[in-house]
Amino acid sequence: MTDEHSLYGPLEDPAADAGHRDHPPRVGFFTDTSVCIGCKACEVACKEWNDVPEDGLDLLGMSFDNTGMLGASSWRHVAFIEQERPLGRQDPGLSGLPTGPSATEHTADVVAEAVRDAPRGGGELGTEPVDLGFPSFDLPGAGTGAETRTDFRWLMSSDVCKHCTHAGCLDVCPTGALFRTEFGTVVVQPDICNGCGYCVSGCPYGVIDRRPDDGRAWKCTLCHDRLRGGLEPACAKACPTDSIQFGPLDELRERADRRLEQLHEAGVGEARLYGRDPEDGVGGDGAFFLLLDEPEVYGLPPDPVVPTRDLPSMWKHAAVAASALLAATAAVFVREGRRWPMTGPCASRAATRAPPTCVRPRSARAATDTTTKAS
Repeated sequence: MTDEHSLYGPLEDPAADAGHRDHPPRVGFFTDTSVCIGCKACEVACKEWNDVPEDGLDLLGMSFDNTGMLGASSWRHVAFIEQERPLGRQDPGLSGLPTGPSATEHTADVVAEAVRDAPRGGGELGTEPVDLGFPSFDLPGAGTGAETRTDFRWLMSSDVCKHCTHAGCLDVCPTGALFRTEFGTVVVQPDICNGCGYCVSGCPYGVIDRRPDDGRAWKCTLCHDRLRGGLEPACAKACPTDSIQFGPLDELRERADRRLEQLHEAGVGEARLYGRDPEDGVGGDGAFFLLLDEPEVYGLPPDPVVPTRDLPSMWKHAAVAASALLAATAAVFVREGRRWPMTGPCASRAATRAPPTCVRPRSARAATDTTTKAS
């Protein structure tokens, strides 16, 4: 255990820093997005095991991504991003396949042209039955030619809490509802959470959230109860392609480095690791990713920084500013006191330390009254 809590930078053992002396190795997630198929088995498994309520069955109009983002009732979120580009030098697998146009900006042009060629200029849409061709053994788009096909790729990624080495949510929690486990993960205790919301603004990834019904904060626990029983988290257990890999963090980092090298050799030069570097703004993530494009494409911040990193300098500057304000205030009082010296009977009493009555003598009051009556 370290003598002084570290707010940023590399940290060899977060669990020991939190007070766990005899603890297992730090564990985490490595998500290889290059093999994610978007099946959402991780979302379902997470909700089933952790009894996470459904967060609305809404069609967001964002392809197949109907979860939208991580939240208090979405501890796993599978993102779907469609791009009009081949995967490096690899064959995207479209040559020779009777596929139609993808759901890109070309769709509007294709639909507009089809409407113009319609018998009634599109006026019959929705007014007469349409043959969908079901059931059929023909491949989709078999009636179109190769000229209508486009190269595109799906970018799919299962997002989750990063379980940061330096967790801003943990640092700002005033009740101790968030704590560091013996596995190096970060967990919320809902029975201690008071719903203040400090952790929401303290997370550089926008992961943690509060439920509207009770105001308490919720997020991924990395299935802490399963870990204590020697089981892997539900999402990793349910992933059919091993896109979500669970294990000791050091082993996952070595595995990720090898996988990144394989992709670069295969011509996927844009592949990169996100959250793997212990020198980044959060000291490295306990859940990191292999991405096939810029982090912003996946809705991830390009350079996350734990907000509490600048606390020492902030307090230092605040102390300097307060000292300057006190000095200026004292200088004003001293200067004003010299500008307006005490005169008359009050000055003589102040010099002799007499009680500050400052009352005019009776003779002076009588003279003043006589002058007033005469006038």
